[in-house]
Amino acid sequence: MLLITGATGALGRHLVDTLLTGGAEIRAVSRDPAAARLPAGVEVVAADPSRPDTMDGALAGVTGMFLHPRAVGDAAYGIVAAARKYGVAKVVALSAINVDDDDAEQPSRYRGDRNREAEEAAAGSGLAWTSLRAGAFASNAAQAWGAQIRAGDVVRYPYAGFEECPVDERDLAEVAARALLTDELVGRRLSLTGPASITHADMVATIGAALGRPLRYEEVPPDLALRGMVAAGLPEPFVAALLRRYAQAPRQLPTDDVRRALGRPARTFADWVADHTDAFRTGPARTGAVPAV
Repeated sequence: MLLITGATGALGRHLVDTLLTGGAEIRAVSRDPAAARLPAGVEVVAADPSRPDTMDGALAGVTGMFLHPRAVGDAAYGIVAAARKYGVAKVVALSAINVDDDDAEQPSRYRGDRNREAEEAAAGSGLAWTSLRAGAFASNAAQAWGAQIRAGDVVRYPYAGFEECPVDERDLAEVAARALLTDELVGRRLSLTGPASITHADMVATIGAALGRPLRYEEVPPDLALRGMVAAGLPEPFVAALLRRYAQAPRQLPTDDVRRALGRPARTFADWVADHTDAFRTGPARTGAVPAV
């Protein structure tokens, strides 16, 4: 039995689907099981992974656990200790490629991700462990620019030339499944990115090509971007850290860890866009921003 925290999120749902396809027994924890809407065959139990004292029923009989840093919050060490008490043999932690940076330079910490704590709890658990140091999710593009693209042909955003290597969540899910189901990745910290570095402007152009629309990237000053994103409801510390990352980070180079883990190349950003064009087509406006690493 495999226990999945964060099972209803952007990565967790892909992981559930991947494990189900492989015939694994899955148990998901949810604060609201009635709202989880997970596939048939998944056992959903009521528990709060950020409160290890609620997890007793969820951990019984579990052999491996996926540790999601946003789902467990500050409780990573406590939930890993509880897992060890119940005889769990393996823990696979989601982390981030910038986990070694100063906390103030990690935007996702302002959204509740405790990547360093999740990785350290896993690595120090005494159990078989793997850490998945994920790069920026490809789906961040839909959260950052989806509403603008649905509304028109101009994307207004800062730092057109910022380059990173977006990773497809499906690749992350497949690597996580491999780590949970085999011993091939035990004891490793994997840096997981897409196969190529691409600028913000080129990402928008890629989306436009998939939609058959001539999208234009209009670069806006960082101070204007900060005011607009905060006015849209995003926490100012998160936005400020995100903009610092864009301004200060060097060009991110791709790693080969997805290919080494899966025996095939990582999906490209264009692959992700081709399979998710609905996120950019005309529809109700949605607000959001990149849940960056």
